[in-house]
Amino acid sequence: MRSLPEDWTRAIVVVAHPDDIEYGCASAVARWTDQGKDVRYVLATSGEAGIAGLPPAQCGPLREDEERRSAAVVGVTHVEFLGHRDGQLEAGLALRRDLAAAIRRHRPDVVVTMFFGHAWRPDDDAADAPPDGGVSRQALPDGGFVNSADHRALGVTVLDAVADAANEWIFPELAEQGLAPWPGVHWIAVSGPGRYAVDVSDYVEAGVASLEQHARYLEALGPEPVAVRARDQVEAVTRRRRGFDAEHAVTFALYRA
Repeated sequence: MRSLPEDWTRAIVVVAHPDDIEYGCASAVARWTDQGKDVRYVLATSGEAGIAGLPPAQCGPLREDEERRSAAVVGVTHVEFLGHRDGQLEAGLALRRDLAAAIRRHRPDVVVTMFFGHAWRPDDDAADAPPDGGVSRQALPDGGFVNSADHRALGVTVLDAVADAANEWIFPELAEQGLAPWPGVHWIAVSGPGRYAVDVSDYVEAGVASLEQHARYLEALGPEPVAVRARDQVEAVTRRRRGFDAEHAVTFALYRA
């Protein structure tokens, strides 16, 4: 287990829905902004299909507001929503173009996204990841949870969009809109099983507070108090990792762009 490189200045975190960041790597984001790094959020959807009984027209604005509050807790002031339909993301040209445009707009050194394998399993641990630190497991053992279709589509498209953002001949219309190619992404970090970790021992509370901002969403998941549900999730995702000297850590797979 190695420390994730932190010799960079600007990152964008690209996910499918409000709460995806807070369920995974918000504690790492809090560490990075505390270091003075510029971290920005790009969300493909507004999560408008995410709360049973609440129509999308009401749910989308509510969840966008919760995400902005969550971001502010960990020092992120720029939150962008791309307007794709929740639950219907497709790993195709439309999403590639929009993500490439976002990368060109924000010109990051690093792109962060979330695990996009087919399934999670309850005891997933960084020590069980492939030796190369990738997320190449396409199926996990019995007892796994099927990963969201949106997560799967978003993650693989992020990998493609980084290359698209750097290529002047792919989506030339973006340059016509003033978005010049951006070849400056050094690597892509995928939050989830991996061989790289970030020590977030001092930032667990920030991660919990960030997830708590999704109060309406968390309330809809069951009777457990929001504060308890948020803490349980963040402590689970930031648990101690074998081979990494930190009380709490967030793990990543790392890809060179």
